[in-house]
Amino acid sequence: MRIHLVNPNTTQSMTDTIGEAGKAIAATGTQISASNPTSGPISIEGHFDEAISAVGVVEEILRLDRETQIDAYVIACFGDPGLLAAREATSAPVIGIAEAAFHMATLIATRFSVVTTLSRTGIIAEHLLEQYGFRHHCRRVRAAEIPVLDLEEDSDRALEKIIAECRLARDEDGIGAIVLGCGGMADLTETISYEVGLPVVEGVTAAVKLAEALAGLGLKTSKVGDLAYPRPKTFTGNFSHLSGLDLDRR
Repeated sequence: MRIHLVNPNTTQSMTDTIGEAGKAIAATGTQISASNPTSGPISIEGHFDEAISAVGVVEEILRLDRETQIDAYVIACFGDPGLLAAREATSAPVIGIAEAAFHMATLIATRFSVVTTLSRTGIIAEHLLEQYGFRHHCRRVRAAEIPVLDLEEDSDRALEKIIAECRLARDEDGIGAIVLGCGGMADLTETISYEVGLPVVEGVTAAVKLAEALAGLGLKTSKVGDLAYPRPKTFTGNFSHLSGLDLDRR
């Protein structure tokens, strides 16, 4: 079984962190690979960044589907950018890490809080909770107020601020679990859980295990309805290379 993790930003060090976290949690026999687009934002911290990165996510999946056999994909950004478009583009299961983390948290606790990087991305997480139907399970979305790249460039300070916010969530929110709201936190789960004394769910690792389950069950993305392959058509300008793309006949 091969699962590929797509980091939607273009920071290679974060892609490496995400890939190593996936490998550490994967079952024996599961091959984990990871990549990021060559064009796009170096971090994703808002709607604008997500819109730009979504194109890179889909093009990365199209490239991999042409070049190799992937059993499932993970979109390793907590905004789940391009998730439904990616599901249109391939028959392999595609899992967003926010969706995966929310599902996993509800299996171990009746209430959880999300701890993310910035307040503005916390609002995006609130939108996703509504969209996915998990809003009533989440007590609060909290922000440690750190830029995403601080997880790579100032990691000790970033970890301290995340732990401090997780402790506040534990003490104030009446929760049973914490969800970490950034793919760059993929390697922090055990440390934070030990320091805070609560189960901590992180989306990259949660998504890898869900991807293994779907692939193991032989389940594919439905191609009936809105997730059917995109209709071939003409694209112009920078996207002209997508013209006439007929994924249904590949």
